[in-house]
Amino acid sequence: MKIDIDTSVCIGSGQCALTVPGVFTQDDEGLSTLLPGRADGGGDPLVREAVRACPVQAISISED
Repeated sequence: MKIDIDTSVCIGSGQCALTVPGVFTQDDEGLSTLLPGRADGGGDPLVREAVRACPVQAISISED
């Protein structure tokens, strides 16, 4: 799995970081970003829920 965040779409609602704090965080501007080494989701099953929780669909995942 590969996670992609479109920061031009992200509004900083923080739903991803609340859903999967071990994968997502927010940068200094409040936009979503991945924690270092977590571009693959770290095997966390809640990553798909974070994608669904994003109110502007700024997060996408692709399978390797």
